[in-house]
Amino acid sequence: MSLPPGPQSPAWLQLLRWVLTPTSFMEACARRYGDTVSINMTPLGRIVMISDPAQVRTVFSGDADTWYTGTDRAELAAVVGANSLLTLQGDAHMRQRRLIQPSFQGERMRAYGSLIEEITRNDMATWPEGKPFALHPHMQGVTLDVILQAVFGLSEGERLDALREALINFLRLGQSPLILLPWLRDVTGTVNRFLVLHEQIDKLIYAEISERREASDLQSRTDILSLMLQARDENDQPMTDEELRDELVTLLLAGHETTATALAWTFERLVRHPEAMQRLVAEIDAGEEDKYLTAVIRESLRVRPVVPVFARRLNKPVTLGDYDYPRGTTIVPSVYLTNRNPERFPEPTAFRPERFLEDKPDPYTWIPFGGGLRRCIGASFAVYEMNTVIRTVLSRYSLTADRPADERLRRRNITLTPSRGARVIAQPRTAR
Repeated sequence: MSLPPGPQSPAWLQLLRWVLTPTSFMEACARRYGDTVSINMTPLGRIVMISDPAQVRTVFSGDADTWYTGTDRAELAAVVGANSLLTLQGDAHMRQRRLIQPSFQGERMRAYGSLIEEITRNDMATWPEGKPFALHPHMQGVTLDVILQAVFGLSEGERLDALREALINFLRLGQSPLILLPWLRDVTGTVNRFLVLHEQIDKLIYAEISERREASDLQSRTDILSLMLQARDENDQPMTDEELRDELVTLLLAGHETTATALAWTFERLVRHPEAMQRLVAEIDAGEEDKYLTAVIRESLRVRPVVPVFARRLNKPVTLGDYDYPRGTTIVPSVYLTNRNPERFPEPTAFRPERFLEDKPDPYTWIPFGGGLRRCIGASFAVYEMNTVIRTVLSRYSLTADRPADERLRRRNITLTPSRGARVIAQPRTAR
């Protein structure tokens, strides 16, 4: 196979740079080799990273029989289960997607607005006023409670507290980027801790599913678990307990940390761009349509994407650009580089929400949620949640940066987070 050019450094060094400094590594590769680069990360394998929008379009719009998810599905299934949207392929994936999608659309999604506001206000009550503090942990608390209450449908009580504690400990296992290096997991004891927490979480989730099936008020409930329990496929078949468990864990892992980090980055960008902050606050105070707020969110996701890449593994030979790739090749669209294409986004590193005031994002040059048949199913919910949290926060507090310098991007497992946790100073706003 003739592969695109790429770094000639030892595979272990390429892997280390990919794990520890992914954005600078991608930028260096793009500067030297262009928008198609072959990267060798043995023992994880060789990948072909792309950032040309035309090639990204081909990958995301390709048929499911050819473009499989590029993750290690056996390893991923150990976390989210074999029935997850992240691990299912083909018809099984589409069936599950059709069952879940309605829960994240239209009025059903907007019904969670008051709940998200309440959760945000409760968290703001713990903020240290007038002193620097990291917003990221607070946003993690907010988004976790949104998942537990809006998705799982739990109310305050013993099970919610037990599941919250188990999930927090479970999520902490994945904080370090070194978790991406398989041989370190056994050395650090991560696997044993994972198995214990995995069992605890499963026990709590299955107990909730069992009770919810028998609940007398199931038909009137609006949380996503209850809606999924009522969903039926084209053969009038419901989801099994195992399918429900796997999708709940998937929604937790895919929707909690990513949304929290996206919120942290949006506030980090706003406090360092006072003109954008001033314009946004004026829009919120006026009670106008959230046009500029939506543009702010889109621009933040563009310039600070939470997930740096997506991956697809070829199930059939494919010609892409100037290369013929055999079955088994892993093609990786770079979200980070594609979102910074200078032909589509002049001054690509600048934070300019005005880019999105007139035009909707192009689905193949703005790809924070992936694309095609496997685009993030909760994308609309995530943007709505961000919209609600940001509006709630800025209606009460004036936020400023604790220091002028931008926070650097730091890898936290598969996400890119603010290196200092998005530190801000919050002052109560004068009564309006």
